[in-house]
Amino acid sequence: MNILLVINDTPYGTEKAYNALRLAMTMQKEHPTVQVNIFLMADAVGCAVANQNTPQGYYNIERMLKSILGKGGKVKACGSCVDARGIRNAKLVEGAEIGNMSELTQWTVEADKAFTF
Repeated sequence: MNILLVINDTPYGTEKAYNALRLAMTMQKEHPTVQVNIFLMADAVGCAVANQNTPQGYYNIERMLKSILGKGGKVKACGSCVDARGIRNAKLVEGAEIGNMSELTQWTVEADKAFTF
């Protein structure tokens, strides 16, 4: 089974990205054969920026993405969204890639289920 999660909101300030990644991590833990694909759009592209430094005891989106990637998940950040925010040259979490609408379209067509946050 292929699951697509599309995240549109900032990494911090709301809990949408956090909840999407919690869902992805739980899917991987409880259903290890499920392929989890995460596409970051709009302000969510900030989720993929490396070297996030959060206060002690606060969730860290970078660590969550690393966990998902480490278990075979795929993460892509929308290229035009990255460009619009001037972060094309920012270092990304290792394993995350810049993606495009054609790739999102392919993931959508291949997905058995899709969620948006």
